[in-house]
Amino acid sequence: MDGTLVDTEPYWIAAETALIEAYGGTWTHQDALQLVGQGLWASAEIIRAAGVPLSADEIVYGLTSEVRALLRERGIPWQPGARELLEELREAGVPTALVTMSLREMALEVAENVGFTAFDVVIAGDDVARPKPHPEPYLVALEALGRSAQGSVGIEDSRTGVRSARSAGLATIGVPHMISLDDSDAHVVWPSLAGRGIVDLHQLIQEVHS
Repeated sequence: MDGTLVDTEPYWIAAETALIEAYGGTWTHQDALQLVGQGLWASAEIIRAAGVPLSADEIVYGLTSEVRALLRERGIPWQPGARELLEELREAGVPTALVTMSLREMALEVAENVGFTAFDVVIAGDDVARPKPHPEPYLVALEALGRSAQGSVGIEDSRTGVRSARSAGLATIGVPHMISLDDSDAHVVWPSLAGRGIVDLHQLIQEVHS
C-alpha cells in the first residue's frame, strides 16, 4: 500500500522525524529509507534504538495515528496508474488483495477511499505473525482469496516486499518509489503503474510460469 498504491512514505518519514527529534535524537532521510517496506514492529525497534524511550506498541500506534491524521488533512496521494489499474481489475472481476505492513485500521481507511470496492481481502501488519520479507502475508492473502500463487501477481515498491511476494511464489513486479529495485528479486521492474493493465499482468504470469 504505502509507496505502491499511495505516496504516504513522506508522511511516515515526517512522523518518524518529529517523534525522534522530540526525544533529542536525529533522523536523516537515509535513516528513514531503512524502514521502507519493513514491518511496523521491526521499525519500532530501530526507532527505539535511535533514542525513543517508548514501547514498540506505543511507537507503532502513535506513528500510525499521525500518518492517518495527515491523510485526512491532506488527502490520499494516489500513485500514478494505481486506481486505474484497480478499477480495471475490478471491472474484469479479478480477485484482489491488499497486502500491507501498515495496521489494519489504516489499510481499511485507505481502501474505503478508493471510490469503489477495490479489494476482496485486506491483509495488514497486525494480521500476521511474520511480516515481510517473510512470505506469510502473501500466503495468507492467497488462502483468503482461494487462489494459487502460480496464477497471481504481487506488486511492490520495496525490496522486503518484493522478497515476500517472490518467496510466496507470485510473479512479482517491482515499482520503485523511494529506493531502487534494480538489484531486487522482482521478475520485472516498471517505472510506474501508469498505462499498465490486465494484459501486462497476464503476460508476466505467462512468462514466469510457462
